[in-house]
Amino acid sequence: MNPPPLHAPRSWRPAPLLWTTFMLHGGVIGWLLAAPQHWPWALGTLAVNHLALTLAGLLPRNGALGLNWWRLPRAASAGHVALTIDDGPDPEVTPQILDLLDRYAARASFFCIGEKALRHPELCREIVRRGHAIENHSQHHRHHFSLFGPRRMAREVDDGQETLAALTGERPLFFRPTAGLRNPFLEPILARLGLRLASWTRRGYDTRNRDADDVARRLTATLAAGDILLLHDGNAARTAAGEPVILAVLPCVLDAIAAAGLHSITLRAALELTTRHADRHSA
Repeated sequence: MNPPPLHAPRSWRPAPLLWTTFMLHGGVIGWLLAAPQHWPWALGTLAVNHLALTLAGLLPRNGALGLNWWRLPRAASAGHVALTIDDGPDPEVTPQILDLLDRYAARASFFCIGEKALRHPELCREIVRRGHAIENHSQHHRHHFSLFGPRRMAREVDDGQETLAALTGERPLFFRPTAGLRNPFLEPILARLGLRLASWTRRGYDTRNRDADDVARRLTATLAAGDILLLHDGNAARTAAGEPVILAVLPCVLDAIAAAGLHSITLRAALELTTRHADRHSA
């Protein structure tokens, strides 16, 4: 039997924190029915639970709300890192990034914003033509994405997915929310679309840090196999000389990857490696 395509819908199973939430709400209802005079304690219990849910959504590198790639899986990590580039495509910066990546024979995953992709469709196709992957960074990149309800959140993810698939001919396999922030509504949406949440191992804050040396140091200090690195071609900060920070930083990062004996691959390639490994062990 052939395995399902990588973009096939996934089964959604609530994470332990969500199961705890469901049971806690049921228990509190029973508590209030049996002892309504204890309502302050009951509401306090729910408040603590909702605080835990909020914190889980504010911490990008955790799996408390569901599946989350903040490092490459073990089956794909040996000898590899993943370079991810957000907020594009940008007609000034992205072509220069593509040339740098070609020079190092490196591959990257570009998390593109749907409305920007519509303005630069040929640039999106060029990203894919050069061997890189385009992933879903929502349709509009709203800064309050994590506050959306399920319908609006689904629309943002769905629209981004359809836009990028139509432009490139490839359906994204990963989604990254704005700033990595989310809420419990996101994982069921991603499962329905066959998407996986991708965060990062390390970032350089290159949208606001103008010091290219500091950005590079944050990204490459203790660089290790399996790391997922985050940079931005859109909304990039500028150095004192007016250069987009990513263009000053990327050669340093690529040199460090090569010096460590590592290779930069796309998240899509990492998923293929992981899937093949799982198929071999289940055969």
